[in-house]
Amino acid sequence: MHNDLTDFAPEAGVIAPPSMGDTPAGWGELLSGRNGIYALALAGGVTLHAVNIYIATTAMPSVIADIGGLDFYAWATTLFVVASILGSALTAKLLRSRGPRGAYLIATLLFGAGTLICSLAMNMPVMLIGRSVQGLGGGFLFALAYALTRVVLPERLWGRAIGLVAAMFGVATLIGPAVGGVFAEYGAWRAAFSSLLPFAALFAILAYVTLPKSSWDRGERVSVPLPQLALLTGAVLAVSAGSLSSELAWNIAGLVGGLVMIGLIAVADSRSNARLLPRNSFHIGTPLGALYLAVTLLMVALQPEVFVPYLLQNLHGQSPLWAGYLAALMSLGWSVASILSSRWQKRSGHRLIVIGPVLVLIGLVLFALFMPVAGGGDWIVLGPICLGLVFIGFGIGLAWPNLVTRIFLSAPAEEQDLASGGVTTVQLFAMAFGTACAGMVANIAGIANPGGVEGATSAALWLAGIFAIAPLLCIAVALRVVRLTAGK
Repeated sequence: MHNDLTDFAPEAGVIAPPSMGDTPAGWGELLSGRNGIYALALAGGVTLHAVNIYIATTAMPSVIADIGGLDFYAWATTLFVVASILGSALTAKLLRSRGPRGAYLIATLLFGAGTLICSLAMNMPVMLIGRSVQGLGGGFLFALAYALTRVVLPERLWGRAIGLVAAMFGVATLIGPAVGGVFAEYGAWRAAFSSLLPFAALFAILAYVTLPKSSWDRGERVSVPLPQLALLTGAVLAVSAGSLSSELAWNIAGLVGGLVMIGLIAVADSRSNARLLPRNSFHIGTPLGALYLAVTLLMVALQPEVFVPYLLQNLHGQSPLWAGYLAALMSLGWSVASILSSRWQKRSGHRLIVIGPVLVLIGLVLFALFMPVAGGGDWIVLGPICLGLVFIGFGIGLAWPNLVTRIFLSAPAEEQDLASGGVTTVQLFAMAFGTACAGMVANIAGIANPGGVEGATSAALWLAGIFAIAPLLCIAVALRVVRLTAGK
């Protein structure tokens, strides 16, 4: 870490390395003064990205009904996630070349351009272009929040800031479905997308006014890992394409293809000077390797949530609106736990890293016991399901700020930007990979054939059973993380 500490000099538009004092910090310190302005900027970009995700998810059925393209329905999400991964992986390069202010402006302009294209799309190919541009800008915004946390805030505030950023997804689960649902209900899906444009413009102004032009570590060179990015994109597309088929052979082929490409990414990253992740990130025997693997397993464990609204409607008689908001209990639990975790991190960080996946496992067990029990909305059954969903999100939220903070602290000083951008890259990739696997498991379990209550019951049981393996493995990895990062 850097020791030559100086204060921020606003007249020069440059930010110095923040103080690394050990004094415990509270929310008041994060949300007041210049720290508060920075926190608002960081949280605002993530909120914009997250709200868009939920608006698009809610509005897409209306989009299909209006402009067609049902065959490409899933690709609107797939291409968005792939572009987001590319944006997160390229964030270090963007930050180095343009500085904090320029990076946020470019990210916001890309996001706004993609949103405008979506709102004007007259056919599905144009919509897919818009979603791709949106995803690139959103990926930048998401990764920049982690990267700038390290640059503009003192180390003692990192846990608080990461908790705040994670909490924005909880806020988005309340805003996004409501906005998308209202506009979609009245056939105005274009307005659902364009409603984001004024907020993007306001955020661009906020970033320009508050963020520095450059930072204390801008001198480090960042090379773009083109082979790794190509393999990463191919892995996501292979698994996603395989999961769309109803043929088991194609499902397996897509999964195997994705896994092979992940292995090739590890080989390429170990041999290249242009890295996707910091050195030793693919070796579980190192702190970074264990930390990134824990992040991956937690994200994979979350992905049965994709089918929660469908299962609640078909097995428990919930309306689409209520099913959507009950599914959001996962994100709500994550947000609440992230805030609490950042408060407890100083004295209980190691324990929270282990307790988190234990709670996720308990949540999936409740999911397996009660989600497959078809009923008419009886709260004797629905109550434990809701509790299980909260446990899953709460467990991830407890561990998350502690894992991310330790990634920052474990990375070499010259690879800090790679470490922070790598958090988002790994998170998004694990989400895409896990979602594809969830689709595969649900299809094999019969969610479409035989379908109906029988198919939904089988899918619920198999989703919970298969995905419970992820938190089980994560508990073992978390114990290794505690041993390897005992001094962090």
